[in-house]
Amino acid sequence: MARKPRIEYEGAFYHVITRGNQLQRVFKGDDDFQKYISPQKFFRV
Repeated sequence: MARKPRIEYEGAFYHVITRGNQLQRVFKGDDDFQKYISPQKFFRV
């Protein structure tokens, strides 16, 4: 069964986390992390 969509509020702050399964690493190195975080830096207020 699908989860209900989250309610979004204009101007609200959202906490974004990235976790791997069973504590596995999500990023192979700093370059991977920078590629992931770069768009988030662009869109943050």
